[in-house]
Amino acid sequence: MASSVHRSCHRLLALYLRPPPAPARHSFSPHPARLRSFFPAPPGCRLGTHAITLAEPDLVPPEEEDDDDARFIVVTFYKFVPFEDPRAEVASHLHFLQGRDIHGRIYLNEQGINAQYSGPRKDAVAYADWVKKDHRFCDMLVQTSPALTGHAFPRLKLRYKPSLVQLEGGSWHLPLLDPSMRATPLTPSMWKERLEAKACLDVSSSETSGRRLLLLDVRNDYEWDVGHFEGAQRPNVDCFRSTSFGLSGEMENPSDPLDGVDKEKTDILMYCTGGIRCDVYSTILRKKGFRNLYTLEGGVSNYLKAEGPAGWVGNLFVFDGRLSLPPATFRPSEGEEEEERWVGRCYACGSEVVELRHRNCANIDCNRLYLSCGWCAAELAGCCCSGCKAAPRLRPLLPGHQRYLKWHVYRDADCC
Repeated sequence: MASSVHRSCHRLLALYLRPPPAPARHSFSPHPARLRSFFPAPPGCRLGTHAITLAEPDLVPPEEEDDDDARFIVVTFYKFVPFEDPRAEVASHLHFLQGRDIHGRIYLNEQGINAQYSGPRKDAVAYADWVKKDHRFCDMLVQTSPALTGHAFPRLKLRYKPSLVQLEGGSWHLPLLDPSMRATPLTPSMWKERLEAKACLDVSSSETSGRRLLLLDVRNDYEWDVGHFEGAQRPNVDCFRSTSFGLSGEMENPSDPLDGVDKEKTDILMYCTGGIRCDVYSTILRKKGFRNLYTLEGGVSNYLKAEGPAGWVGNLFVFDGRLSLPPATFRPSEGEEEEERWVGRCYACGSEVVELRHRNCANIDCNRLYLSCGWCAAELAGCCCSGCKAAPRLRPLLPGHQRYLKWHVYRDADCC
C-alpha cells in the first residue's frame, strides 16, 4: 500500500515539476448553469408526421427560446488592454447599452475594462458579444451564472475609474499591461494537478530538494469563511485595498502567509473569485522578487464550472445581491452524491452556521460583513458585537435575506 502511494506521488510530482505549457487563450463564452448556449439554435425543419425526429438539444420551440432570452444571468469579464481615450470608450459603451436592461459595475480606464453586470440573457449576452467584436477582446474569457430572482445589482454604474480594482494607492502605476509581470495563468485542469501535487509535496517534502508549493487566497476573510480551497490559509484582511501579503519586509508577521518564504524555491498558487485581483496583486509580488507566481485562470468560478468542487469546500462568495453561490450553480451535479456541506462559524459566538449568507453590521459606522447565527442576530439587534450594539447610529434589524441600502443613505438620518 505504501509503495503504491509512493508511486502515485512520484507521478503527480512529475506533472507538478514539469513546466506548464503556454496556456492557449481561446474565445470562450461559457454556458450559464441550466441555461442554453449563447448562440441561437440552428433553424429547425418543419417535418411531416412520418419524418424521423432528430435529437438536437438546441432545437427548441420558439416560445422556449423567448423564455430563455428573458431569464436573468450575471456576466463577468475583464481584460488588460491599452485605451488611448478611455472616456470615449465609456461613451461608446453607454451608447450601445441604451434601451437594454443592464445593471452592474463596468469600469474602464487606460489599462482596460472590468465588468460585472446582470440582465436578461438576451441583453446581457448582446453586450458581451459586442465587446468581443473588438479584436483586442476577441480572446477574452466571459463567464456567466444564473440570477434566479432577477437583477443582482441595483443599478448600472458604467464610468471611467482610475483603478479597475480597489487597491491602496491605486493600480495606475502597476505594469498590468505587461503579461510577463503578471502571474502565469493555469487552466482549471492544470490547477487541479497542482493541488494534487501539493498534497504529495506535503507528505514527501524530503524528496523535493527543498522545493515548496504555497496556496495563496487573495481574497478577504469573510470570503474564505464561506468557502475556500483546502490548505489555503485564511486571509487576515477584510478589504482587498489593504492586502499586504509579501510586503512585511524584515519584520516578522505570522498572519502573512508569504512571510519568510523562499522567493526562488516556492511556487505560489494564487486564486480569487474571477482572476483580476490575482493578476493585479501578482505584479506587486513580482516587483518584490517573487519569481514563481501562478494564478487560476478565470478564478474559482471558472474552476467550479470546469472541474466541479474537487479540492474546494463550501460556497463561493460573490459581490452582488446573491452573496453566496453553491458549486452546483456553475456545474450542476445531477445524479451525483451531494458533497458534504461546509459549515461556517458565527462571528459573534463561534457556533456553527449552515446558511452561508452574510449580513452587514447594523452599526453604520462599522458596516462589517459577517456570518451570524439567528440567535446572535436577534440578541445583538443585527450588530456584530456588543460594542456596536451600544453605538449611537444603528439601523434596524432586517428580517430574512433583506439587505441594507448603501450606508451613506443612513449617515445623516435618524437611526432606529
